[in-house]
Amino acid sequence: MVNLIWVFLAVSGICYAAFNGTMDKVNEAIFLTIEESVMITLSLAGVLVFWLGLMKIAEEAGLLSGLAKLFKPIVKRIFPDIPENDPALGYILSNMTANMFGLGNAATPMGLKAMKEMKRLSGSDKASRSMITFLAINTSSLTLIPTTVIAIRMKYGSVDPTSIVAATIFATTISTIAALIIDRYFYYLRKKAGRAL
Repeated sequence: MVNLIWVFLAVSGICYAAFNGTMDKVNEAIFLTIEESVMITLSLAGVLVFWLGLMKIAEEAGLLSGLAKLFKPIVKRIFPDIPENDPALGYILSNMTANMFGLGNAATPMGLKAMKEMKRLSGSDKASRSMITFLAINTSSLTLIPTTVIAIRMKYGSVDPTSIVAATIFATTISTIAALIIDRYFYYLRKKAGRAL
């Protein structure tokens, strides 16, 4: 469905430009944005490689497992349906840790594995309570260091690219708490109606 929406937007924009006589502006915008997107991708690749390397060092040094142990009691309370030593909890903790360091690209594979494990636990094609909660938390994504945003700010010559760290921590803490409250509210509504997952 999303692909159809994108096709519709692209085709309608090109048709409008053709009838409006502004195809030259569309072509200019396309080539400018292509060039800029390639440059952003290349500049971000270096920063992401650096942070992924740092994450690997942190993992080898035991920092990530330490963080995972620190957050395990909290995560266990958020996901009561998942057994104590199930691999799903490990993937959830890895995903959350990567998101905390602003490494969305590194967090994605762990998130997909966590969803796969939670699907295995539920034994159903429908989203389980844990899957819905994980999606809500992953979308709100508590972030301590917004690595990608800092990299973009550095690329565009920001005077103080890290000045957004405090605001990011505040905003993502609020969004994560809100996501959990909304998730629990709808879960209890469904439970009350006798349709709890």
